[in-house]
Amino acid sequence: MLIVGERINSTRKRINKAMRDRDAGYIANQAKKQVAAGADYIDVNAGTSVANEVEDFKWLVKTVQAAVDVPLCLDSANPKALSAALSLTKKTPIINSITAEPARKNEILPLVIESGAAVVALLMDEIGMPDDAAGRLRVAESFIPALEEAGVGRERIFIDPLVRPVATDTKQGVEVLETVRSVMTTWKGVHTICGLSNISFGLPVRNALNTTFLALMLEAGLDAAIIDPTEARMVATVAAANVILGGDDFCMGYIGAHRADRLAV
Repeated sequence: MLIVGERINSTRKRINKAMRDRDAGYIANQAKKQVAAGADYIDVNAGTSVANEVEDFKWLVKTVQAAVDVPLCLDSANPKALSAALSLTKKTPIINSITAEPARKNEILPLVIESGAAVVALLMDEIGMPDDAAGRLRVAESFIPALEEAGVGRERIFIDPLVRPVATDTKQGVEVLETVRSVMTTWKGVHTICGLSNISFGLPVRNALNTTFLALMLEAGLDAAIIDPTEARMVATVAAANVILGGDDFCMGYIGAHRADRLAV
């Protein structure tokens, strides 16, 4: 299970302030905490200020890379910001994200090809964001082959099934689970990823929903997630689910997480 740490996102008030103040110490500390908690990648997002996104994004990339030695997930829909960030990355990143919408695909895909980066592919197109699994899979049926034909190998494709809040539609959890299960069985070698905490937006005690949904998603085949690894129950759920699903030989990952004090709940 690949964990992408989500905390360095400018939609968070404290991150936004640190970015505006160029408080490198605070950003570095957030990156270090996530890596210590088990993050394999650090997501960086500077999109709240459109006018300053390119310079803010470059600053975040430099700051995080100076603090930790893991690759980045470059979270932006702005091709100029992505291009600037890609020129600075030390390790092959994940580009987050591309859609099947022709305009966005045509802008982002050349950056993916040129850089050799992996890419988060959102299952939406010019028709919009599908409501059900059938609609999501309709997008996947043309989107995945298009990425492959452009030269993006399956191992570099991370399909995002678009997690939507159950508070507004209680069927969304089931639809996403069905999408993940179908993608992982139909397109062998393709990865799946999601912004998992969207499922609980607008509801109380969100961590209870998030961890339960994470366990179910892992059973469906999800192999990467954008989460807050500093939330102990999230990391503990990943470790425990890997054991139960037979993906942790001799439970060594679980034991290692315990020894690193990552199972405290």
